[in-house]
Amino acid sequence: MNRSRTKKLITGITATALLLAAGIPAAMAEEEAPSAEASVALLSRYVWRGFGLSDDSLVIQPSLTASYKGFGANLWANLNTDDTSVDTNLWNETDFTLSYDGAYEKLGYGVGWIYYSVVGSDSQEFYGTLSYDVLLAPTFKIYYDTDGYAGAWYANLSFGHTFMIAEKYGLDLGLSFGYLDDNDGYSEFHDGLLSASMSFPIGEYLAIIPQIYWSFALSSDAQDYIAAHSVSNDDSYVYGGVSASFSF
Repeated sequence: MNRSRTKKLITGITATALLLAAGIPAAMAEEEAPSAEASVALLSRYVWRGFGLSDDSLVIQPSLTASYKGFGANLWANLNTDDTSVDTNLWNETDFTLSYDGAYEKLGYGVGWIYYSVVGSDSQEFYGTLSYDVLLAPTFKIYYDTDGYAGAWYANLSFGHTFMIAEKYGLDLGLSFGYLDDNDGYSEFHDGLLSASMSFPIGEYLAIIPQIYWSFALSSDAQDYIAAHSVSNDDSYVYGGVSASFSF
């Protein structure tokens, strides 16, 4: 990592530490053990906020998460196994996230910082989230970019429900809607995402999770914008795969 990138990373970590400090009293009141999770997903395409960032190639996405008393750290990466933009297969993105999540009765809340290390351009975002523990679990998240796309923001409203098929097996269905303002003339209801997955536990710590998604544009302007900024020049995608998760 070059000096500029290192400076951005240190600045972001410091700012987030100050932001998360507001949650320390609540966190200290909790009694919970540290937890960790390692997972890897194999998907038919990489889609992010409606944009298709790969073109009909298997992507491998490993993730490592550690959490304690509401505080969390996550390291996530993307490997495109058929990246036609370079001569060799490429780890083309690595993201680092620091977060704090808490709850007051049925109201959930969280704040965090994400550093995106992407081939060609790095960026970082701060985000906040609110959720309510009722039927369909409505969750609202808003992200604000302070670096590579400074001034851009993205808001997302999601709903989800788990239908229990058997004692240990539940079908998770989700629906979300996003609004994007890129601070450069585009401001639209942007993308929708339908998802379905089911976790199959193997023993106490391991689970296998097949999943499928449909990502689609929410307006004609969004169709044009998503297609223009996607690798395959499409505005909607059906993709899926399977992930394995090990938690303890």
